[in-house]
Amino acid sequence: MENQLQIRTLAEWAAQGERPEFLFWVGCAGSYDARAQKVTKDFCKILHHAGVTFGILGTEEACTGDPARRAGNEFIFQMLALQNIQTLNGYNVSKIVATCPHCFNTLKNEYPELGGTYEVWHHTQLLNFLLQSGALRIPDSEDASPVTYHDSCYLGRINGEYQAPRQILEHLKANIVDMNRTKANGLCCGAGGAQMWKEDEPGDKRINIERAEEALQTGAKTVAVNCPFCLTMMSDGIKAKDKQDDVMVYDLAELIVKNNKW
Repeated sequence: MENQLQIRTLAEWAAQGERPEFLFWVGCAGSYDARAQKVTKDFCKILHHAGVTFGILGTEEACTGDPARRAGNEFIFQMLALQNIQTLNGYNVSKIVATCPHCFNTLKNEYPELGGTYEVWHHTQLLNFLLQSGALRIPDSEDASPVTYHDSCYLGRINGEYQAPRQILEHLKANIVDMNRTKANGLCCGAGGAQMWKEDEPGDKRINIERAEEALQTGAKTVAVNCPFCLTMMSDGIKAKDKQDDVMVYDLAELIVKNNKW
């Protein structure tokens, strides 16, 4: 991916005596999950087109420790966090952007207590800033089919960011239809708090199935998300209802690339 998109690591930037504006924190999902990797690539395409300089840590990036802390393993969390903070501070990182709200929340709100204080952006916040400033442009959507947007818990309820993703959809001229539960009253996709790896009790209805049903009730042909966990859970929920050929789940970065036909 690095060679195809000409993405440099911070080590490569430093070797040339330079430092990019942003560190792009790719995250575990964005690095290893095939579906989330597409979001990673599309976000990098956008940054290139908008002229934003950025680098990644590559093999120096470890998990932020969010799943470990949510699952109650504070020792593993602090071990991972301190390792990452040492790496980030070693490169004098000041600004970070993350496509995962879980990484965003941990880096922004939990690393400072361990000595890692940075200006942290979620990718929808940066995308919206680039659109508002004119550095990024989107042609009007040729698809008039309805779109519904799912608020992720870690960007929405935990960090209070509801406007940036919706403003991106406005720039896309999307035909937005809301689910019954949105914003502070939105329903979790079912993956947060380390629930992604939880085995459900037989007979229990999974949260992502219920949320997928709410999305399908809107009649929307596209479900927009801002989180790799939500991307997985909503896609699985739509598939469980046998609607995967009729309704597609996309990250907002993917919708921008799709509209620009890059």
